[in-house]
Formats: sequence, C-alpha cells, structure tokens
Amino acid sequence: MKIAIIGYGKMGHMIEEVALSRGHEIVATIDAGDAFDLKGADVAIEFTTPATAEENIRKAWAQGVPVVSGSTGWDIESLSPTLPRREGDKNRVVLKNEKGKVMLVWSSNYSVGVNIFFEVNKLLAAKMASQPQYTPSITETHHIHKLDKPSGTAKTLAEQIEEAYPHQCSTDGPRQSDRAELFTHEGKGACIPIESIREGEVPGTHEVKWDSEEDTIIITHIAKGRRGFALGAVLAAEKLV
Repeated sequence: MKIAIIGYGKMGHMIEEVALSRGHEIVATIDAGDAFDLKGADVAIEFTTPATAEENIRKAWAQGVPVVSGSTGWDIESLSPTLPRREGDKNRVVLKNEKGKVMLVWSSNYSVGVNIFFEVNKLLAAKMASQPQYTPSITETHHIHKLDKPSGTAKTLAEQIEEAYPHQCSTDGPRQSDRAELFTHEGKGACIPIESIREGEVPGTHEVKWDSEEDTIIITHIAKGRRGFALGAVLAAEKLV
C-alpha cells in the first residue's frame, strides 16, 4: 500500500515507522508549507490541527485520495454534506462517495485500548442509569502541544455517558463538580464536566470518575506512547484500501 502522510510531526514520524514495519511504502510526507502532492498514494493518513484538517482532507479528495484522519477539535459535520453517504457513531465517522467508495475514515482515537475503554465506559454508564446518586466527570491530560480542549476522546466519553445516564442534564445545566477548573464545551456531552490538563509530553490519559457521598468509582486509560494511535490509524488505512 502506498501511503501519504499529512502532518509530519511526532505522530507523522510514528505513523511512518509503523507503516514501514508492516511492509507499506511512504510516497509523500507533507507538513505545513509543503507542496500538496500525494504522488499516486492509495491513501493519506492525516494528523494535523483543528484549523487545517478540513482543508487537508478536501485537498486530498481533489486528488482522488481517500483519507484516514485523526485530527480532533474541528467540526467534521461540515464535510458530511459533501458526500452523500455517512456511517459511524460518536467515535468513528465514515464518509462514502456516490459510488459507495470510502473517502474518509475519522476517529477521535485509533488506539485499540481506547476503543475497548469506550466500550467499558458505555457499559458502566448504563449500569449507573439506576443510580442517580452518582455524579460523573472526566479528566483528560495531554502534552502541551495539543491544541484542542477538551480532547476528542474526552468528548466521545462524555457523549456516551450523557446518552446512557439521564440524571446529569437538567434545565439548570450540569451538576456541580468538585473540580476547580472545567472546560465548557458546546454540543452533545456538554452536561458532563471535563477538566483538561496540558503538561509535559504526556501522550494521553483519560479518567472517568463517578462520585457519590458513599464512594467513588474511577476508570482510567493511560497511553504509554504514540505507537498505539499510529498502529490503529495504519490498520484503518489497510481496511480502507
């Protein structure tokens, strides 16, 4: 498989390493300011910024190249009207053209472990539906270079909880939390308090906390590096082509 990498920072380099180890060919690496030539790529893998993701995807489409994107913090719904067929859920969106060809796979997190964590989160939230004494909240910690707050993964976790747990949202807004600083975001999942921390070179830590006067339940996913995210993106590209 011939792969173009859009966004050649630390994540882009890790995608390159993983792709080469799996026998694929890197035909282009594109960073800010570079000429946008995908050189006959079968697929592009895009990890850039909220400000550039949509433009990068549209440029790839203009060259007939489908995209696997892991950029978060931008409105992916802005792309939906462009292509007639949309599939997916809170964590994963697939857009197809009129012939049924997949032109975009987007996920808030490609890590295998995080996707298992999503399933655990949904299960726990469903179990909590009959326990209104608990107050859910989320803390996400990432490296100082991450631009969007809260993370796409945290938003997905919040949306999953909101769907399964009807006690958090009310006309008065979300319940009070014991967290000192909470990031207010719009859209689904906004009733769940999210604390966003940016420090050092933390690859990504997500904690979901259910607190009551009697006890506290916490589930946590800790990424040890970028390789898990890169592997998931390459696996998605392999399924796409």
